[in-house]
Amino acid sequence: MKKMIAIMLASFMLLTACSSNGNEAANNGNGGNADGTKEITVWAWDKVFNIGAMERARDAYAAKHPDSGLKINIVENAQADIIQKLNAGLNAGTTKSLPTIVLIEDYRAQSFLQAYPDSFFEMSDFINASDFADYKIGPTSLDGKQYGVPFDTGVAGLYVRTDYLEEAGYKVEDLQNLNWDQFIEVGKAVKEKTGKHMLTQDPNDLGLIRMMIQSAGSWYLKADGTTPDLADNAALKEAFETYKRIMEADIVKITSDWSQFVGAFNSGDVASVPTGNWITASVKAEASQAGKWAVVPFPVMKDNASSVPATNLGGSSWYVMNVDGKEAAAEFLKETFGSDADLYQTLVTEIGAIGTLKSAATGEAYAAADDFFGGQKTISDFAAWTEKIPNVNYGMHTYAIEDILVVEMQNYMNGADIGTVLSSAQSQAETQVR
Repeated sequence: MKKMIAIMLASFMLLTACSSNGNEAANNGNGGNADGTKEITVWAWDKVFNIGAMERARDAYAAKHPDSGLKINIVENAQADIIQKLNAGLNAGTTKSLPTIVLIEDYRAQSFLQAYPDSFFEMSDFINASDFADYKIGPTSLDGKQYGVPFDTGVAGLYVRTDYLEEAGYKVEDLQNLNWDQFIEVGKAVKEKTGKHMLTQDPNDLGLIRMMIQSAGSWYLKADGTTPDLADNAALKEAFETYKRIMEADIVKITSDWSQFVGAFNSGDVASVPTGNWITASVKAEASQAGKWAVVPFPVMKDNASSVPATNLGGSSWYVMNVDGKEAAAEFLKETFGSDADLYQTLVTEIGAIGTLKSAATGEAYAAADDFFGGQKTISDFAAWTEKIPNVNYGMHTYAIEDILVVEMQNYMNGADIGTVLSSAQSQAETQVR
C-alpha cells in the first residue's frame, strides 16, 4: 500500500510538472470555440500503427462531413505515459489535462473502468457491441454498459518458415491442426535437420502462457474479473506443463528483449513465431524471406477439450472521457471505428491494422492474397480466427499476476512441484491484488 501511494504521488507530481509546461490546455476548447468549431483531443501511442489509424479516421470523417467544424488534435504519448497521466488526473479528481478520446490496451481497460466508473462516457447508444468480435466486449464493457469502441485485434497465429519445414519433412498442410505436443515434435525434427530452433522465448515474458490459456477460455482471474484463479486452474496448469516441455526439448532460442526477438526470425535463426498478428510487419521487413513464410492456426492444448485453435495477444480500444466535447467525440467514433468498414480496408492495406468490426472482414482488402506469404490470404484467415477467440474477463490485474507467475515459473523450471508453485502464486495474488 505504501508503494502504491508513493507511485500515485509521483504520478501526480509528474502531471503537475507537465501541466506547467503547457500540457494543461490539452482539453481546453473541447466544448466548442467562438467561431463555431468543435475541438477534441486524442491520446494514443505508436506513431505508425495507432496514431496512423486515428489520422486516417480523421481524414475519413472530414471527407464525409466537410462542414462539421470538428477539429481533432492527435497527441502521441508512450503507453506508459498515458497510463500514468490518466491515473494521476483521475486520482486527483481533475479532467482539466485529460483528452477527449484515449486509447487503452484491452488488458488494462477494466482497471480504469472499475476504478473510475464515472470518468468514461457510455457508448451504448452510439455503437452496437454485437457488430464487433465477441471477445472484445468483455474488456470494453462494465455492468452491461458499453464504454470502449473496439479497435484492433491481437488475434494470434503460428508463423512458420515453409522452407525449414520442408527440409524437416513437413508441409504447411501438416500444421493446420496442431496440438502443442505435436508442435514440439515438429520442432525437434526441424532442429535435427536444419540446426534451427523452433521458436524464441523470453523467460520474463509469459505471453505464450497468456495465449494458451485464452485458447481454452480461461484467464488468471475467475469470471468476475477480480478473484485470482491460479491454484485450481486446469488450463493454467497444462499451460505451465506445456511451456516446460517446450523449454526442455531444446528447441527454444532464448531472447531478452524486442530487438533480439525480431532479430531471431529476421536473421533466419528460428522456424516459427507463435504470436499476435501485429508481428506481420516485422516479419515482412526482411524482404529476402518473401515466399518462405506461412501462417497456420494457433496450436491447441492436447488435454483441454475447451482449447480452440484461436487466441489473442494484445489489442486495444478507444474510449471517450466524460469531459466537454464527449458527444462530438462519440459521434466521430461512431462513424469511423464504430461502423466504417471501408475505413478498415484502408487501415489493413496501409498500416496492417486488422480491426474487429465484423462487417470489415468481407471487404476486398481482407480477401487479398499476400505474395510474401506465398499467396496466402492471411488477413482473411486472421479475421476468421478472430471470430473464434474465446471471450474472457481480463479483469484488473493481468500484469500484476504475471509478475508473480514469472517467478513461480522459474521455480517450476528449477524442479518445484506444479501444484506447489500454483498454490504459492494463488496465495500471493490473493494478498497483493484483491
